[in-house]
Amino acid sequence: MWRRILLLILALCAVAPALAAPPPVILVMGDSLSAAYGIDPAQGWVSLLQQRLKAQGYDYTVVNASVSGETTSGGLTRLPEALKQHHPAVVILELGANDGLRGEPIQVMHDDLAEMVTSSRDAGAKLLLVGMLLPPNYGQPYTQAFAATFEDLAKQYKVPLVPFLLAGVAEHREIMQADGLHPLPQGEPKVLDNVWPYLKPLLRK
Repeated sequence: MWRRILLLILALCAVAPALAAPPPVILVMGDSLSAAYGIDPAQGWVSLLQQRLKAQGYDYTVVNASVSGETTSGGLTRLPEALKQHHPAVVILELGANDGLRGEPIQVMHDDLAEMVTSSRDAGAKLLLVGMLLPPNYGQPYTQAFAATFEDLAKQYKVPLVPFLLAGVAEHREIMQADGLHPLPQGEPKVLDNVWPYLKPLLRK
């Protein structure tokens, strides 16, 4: 009798920490495209992601560490503290657009992203890399090298890649803000649809 009671108590003690554990974190390290620049943050794709996770039965907390105007070097500087604070299960890296728009050296962007990938992995997180494209007026050699950087990193580190965050959005001016760079609220669900198929395999219910 007492043996059964003791075994029951031990079993409950083993289960209790798991029940008390907070939901795993998805950390989004991005720029204005993830920070919902120019619109209500609740309408941005990162907030919509939290809603979709809940609706589909995924118990995750989404932490949006995106900063408008952020470059890869800025993200690299901020990432260690974010990893330490949130201990994410998944890191979504959506950076590089501002490097490209400023004409920063491609190799610098590549190295910054590579270091963020390895740092996130060392912290125990899974990675999702988000690719971007530049307008053609930046010249073919630069725009091709820019786009290829994301593909090369995905292959090198064997991480999933969203080919182009704004696919199906950027080419439709009616759902883009006047600056031609950021989606209106109507375009944000499509942005999430671009991310979701690549993120979903990294999640667990």
